Amino acid sequence: MRVLWFGLLLAAVSIAAAQSSAPSPWTMQDSGATAGLRGIDSVDGTVAWASGTGGTVLKTIDGGAHWTKCAVPDAATDGGTLDFRGVQAWDSDTAIVMASGPGEKSRLYKTTDGCGTWVLILKNKDREGFWDALVFVRPDFGTLIGDPVHGRFPIYFTADAGNKWQRMDDKKIFSTGESIFAASNSSLVVDPARPKVYFVTGGDSATAVAVDLHSHLPICKNCESISYSSPALATGKTAGAFSLAWDGDVKLPHFVAVGGDYEKPESVLGTASTWADDHRGNYWWKPSSVPPHGYRSTVQWSEALKLWITAGTNGSDISRDDGKTWQPLDNGNWNALSLPFIVGPNGRIARLDPAALPPAKP
Repeated sequence: MRVLWFGLLLAAVSIAAAQSSAPSPWTMQDSGATAGLRGIDSVDGTVAWASGTGGTVLKTIDGGAHWTKCAVPDAATDGGTLDFRGVQAWDSDTAIVMASGPGEKSRLYKTTDGCGTWVLILKNKDREGFWDALVFVRPDFGTLIGDPVHGRFPIYFTADAGNKWQRMDDKKIFSTGESIFAASNSSLVVDPARPKVYFVTGGDSATAVAVDLHSHLPICKNCESISYSSPALATGKTAGAFSLAWDGDVKLPHFVAVGGDYEKPESVLGTASTWADDHRGNYWWKPSSVPPHGYRSTVQWSEALKLWITAGTNGSDISRDDGKTWQPLDNGNWNALSLPFIVGPNGRIARLDPAALPPAKP
């Protein structure tokens, strides 16, 4: 145990030294906003949408050279009090934003006219509920998840681009005290081919949950639908797994989970773990041997760059070996990723410059 702690200490020192001298690959942009931003969705690197506190929704159609502020959903009533922690977009005209908050403060709004007007499409009816993540993997198919209600995680899905939503009522999707962090709209991953959803939790325990949607179809009522595993991340009231991503490989899928303790942003303990097949049909979670240099709230795989990027309140890191080891990128204050964009508090938005990434280690 002493050897492990000493090794982690040396890793933290070397990470800090390397990071302090490295130029940032993030080019700051002028968002024109001061809101805390946690929602970001890049449609194609040119069109992107961002969202955050105070009813804020932003849009760019020129790669971030200019960001424009959208109309506030339900501005005439309480829209200015909503915290939009998630956004999913189809193009420059169509998007859905997710408000996260207690009870009816959790809502979904949709625009089809470039965010000039919004339509309320779903409102949380659970007084104790709190929505955490919204993901669309196809223009028609989306999934929504929230904190436990009466001990069970509520999961909703739509098959018509968000106009109508159906709630899954599975008693097996239970919580033993943990909840989901709505830090970056990235605690949920959906594989539409199977179909299957994966999500991660924190709090009393850090847990990764897989839900087979086939078990909710009439032809498969007796299917085993739920599996639970531990991603070996930090635990505690303010700790756990905050974000989950996969590389999209349906034959040999590789997942990375990140997190830590947001009240201890400099701690590298329990901040990243990987889940992969050993090519013999065995799957397990394994902590990163060289972790990110602090708490992380978001992670994403870049197919174009063939690397993983993670970020949090004390900076960002990359991994070129499927999350086993991480290299620091910067020490900025970030919340969420949708490459090439990254967002954070006080209206912070930046764009990744791939040419400024550190070279691969020999």
